[in-house]
Amino acid sequence: MWLLVLPGLIYFAVFKYLPMFGIVIAFKDYNPFTGIWRSPWAGFEYFQRMADSPDVLRVLWNTIVLSFYQIAFVFFVPIVLALMINEVASPWLKRLIQTVIYLPHFLSWVVVAGVFYLLFNSSGSVTGILASLGFDNANVLTDPAMFRPLIILQSIWKEAGWGTIIYLAALLGVDPELYEAAKIDGAGRFRQMWNISLPGIRSTVCILLILRMGSVLDVGFEQIFLMLNPQVSHVGEVIDTYVYFQGIRQGNFSFAAAVGLMKGIVGLFMIASANWLTRRLGEKGLF
Repeated sequence: MWLLVLPGLIYFAVFKYLPMFGIVIAFKDYNPFTGIWRSPWAGFEYFQRMADSPDVLRVLWNTIVLSFYQIAFVFFVPIVLALMINEVASPWLKRLIQTVIYLPHFLSWVVVAGVFYLLFNSSGSVTGILASLGFDNANVLTDPAMFRPLIILQSIWKEAGWGTIIYLAALLGVDPELYEAAKIDGAGRFRQMWNISLPGIRSTVCILLILRMGSVLDVGFEQIFLMLNPQVSHVGEVIDTYVYFQGIRQGNFSFAAAVGLMKGIVGLFMIASANWLTRRLGEKGLF
């Protein structure tokens, strides 16, 4: 059993816990040539700079808005899909639907972004359809108002099918006799879904929502980075891309580390709050 657990433990030790020693960079005036320990201490200078920077407030707001949209739409779409697939009577049709909606998950964000660029650029097929409908000069990729809906559409298309796996597995644990009793009482398919299927996976939904709240400020670096352009950067830049531009491109390692540490603290607070609320509602939390 320990051998089975060992690869997971090594992964978390190497990629999650060991990098935490780098947090000290946020409190130092880090210089790559002198190293972490020889760099002079800066105290909370970079945290004060972060609090005074209007750019940090802007990217924080963009991150919160996108995360809210993902929770409101992307998180609940797999639940609806799982409930609908569970109602399909034909086994082969159910397997076909599952296979089709799973496939986009195995595409990288580079491929997904490339597909959307081909569809929505100035000469793309979708842009041509919009132009034929009277939307002249419709360029979705450079329209700030369309950036967030486009990101949500991408996330739903790519990940919604894969997210149904856990919920379909949870639905298998619902007692079939409950459905038989509901049929005898005259309950239709929708009533069975609402009163039996949905309560049957409620605990699973709560656990996954708690885990999602822990990464509330993590909206996906690859996806956002690939879809950013100068026309939409003021509404599309998030904390992950901001840390990349500040830390890697501009060499402000200490400032980027301070912003990243702030993101981790907010995530810890959110997951603890979601767990507390779940336990208050009578469900089992993570801790």
